[in-house]
Amino acid sequence: MQQLSAPGEGRIIRIASRGDGVTADGLHVAGAAPGDLVNADGEVVERGPHHASPPCRHYGRCGGCQLQHVDDAAYRAFISDRIRHALAQQGISAPDMEEPHLSPAGCRRRASLRVQKRQGRVVLGFNEGESHRLVDIAECPVLDPVLFALVEPLRKLSSRLFAERSAGGITLTRCDQGVDVLIGPVTADGLGALEAMTDFAVKHGLARLSVDRGYGAELVHMPDAPTISFDGIPVALPPSAFLQATVDGERALVSAVQRSVAGARRIADLFAGLGTFSLPLSRQAHVTAVDAAGNAMEALQQAANRFQRPVTARHRDLFRAPLDMKELQPFDAVVVDPPRAGARAQVEMIARSAVPRAVMVSCNPNSFARDAKALVDAGFRLERLWPVGQFRWSIHVELVASFER
Repeated sequence: MQQLSAPGEGRIIRIASRGDGVTADGLHVAGAAPGDLVNADGEVVERGPHHASPPCRHYGRCGGCQLQHVDDAAYRAFISDRIRHALAQQGISAPDMEEPHLSPAGCRRRASLRVQKRQGRVVLGFNEGESHRLVDIAECPVLDPVLFALVEPLRKLSSRLFAERSAGGITLTRCDQGVDVLIGPVTADGLGALEAMTDFAVKHGLARLSVDRGYGAELVHMPDAPTISFDGIPVALPPSAFLQATVDGERALVSAVQRSVAGARRIADLFAGLGTFSLPLSRQAHVTAVDAAGNAMEALQQAANRFQRPVTARHRDLFRAPLDMKELQPFDAVVVDPPRAGARAQVEMIARSAVPRAVMVSCNPNSFARDAKALVDAGFRLERLWPVGQFRWSIHVELVASFER
């Protein structure tokens, strides 16, 4: 005999965009998973089959993860639903999606930590959810262990570099030579601070240590120029340059893009960064890479020239000056990988052009759906979608979408 729910109780049927569980009646419950039974006060009274035990002691406070309490099946469903819902809001039916790819724990190769110094004590970690308060992290299951091993030593170093009641940030990136570290804005100056930083870099075998005193990155230690490799080609890594968060997620995105442009001989890679897609695609086609980051374009061009890859890198702000219809005419396919805000101006030009194939890589389903509508309205058909959960246990969703006329 089926057990009746008490008045006000309901089952969680899905996860909303910000990570809350939602009942059929629209009640949002933080920390609830699909299948959980909740009461009218928003409390989980019975855990369902998709409720998991969070692996991190900081979960619930740290704002880095929102979905450690759900299993992989529910997490994959959330990723797919986020994309479908965003497209539906624009009146677009999603095609059959590939199974969402989930990056494993412990593989995040870059992180931006926050630092505060109060009453002589350094707090180092991530912001709490929707707060400026910091969680002083003692563990982090998403970070590459090589990065996390530097957290406690960096706490000690930061006590010498930051003045009382000051705050700053530390960016960690795992590159080919080790870990690249950027600290700032640093308030300490003088020979003592410089020696402390140099000793730290040598002791921990850093690939590079830079500081920012408010005027940009200033090199402190660099045994060899750091690089990051794409398709086996090392590219010089500027401080704080954009990278995909994990090597695993990057491979999934690159594979989907390659499948989407198979057979194309001239490809435009817009918002190309250091060459995440440009260099792998240059195996099959001539690639014109365009980005507003001049140092990234210079590094990509030098790497492509050194390995004789057919890549032409161009420094250009695509928000202010998107490639126009005439400039797009030579290309068989265009790959667009914009920031979270999307690429409205550039997509409008692609929509008006004669380009037969467009591939969008996005980290924001809402801006993606808005830009997808411009393509669909211009006669493109959304053929295929590859969802990627690269930011493990977070509500951030990435995807690759293939469009054809």
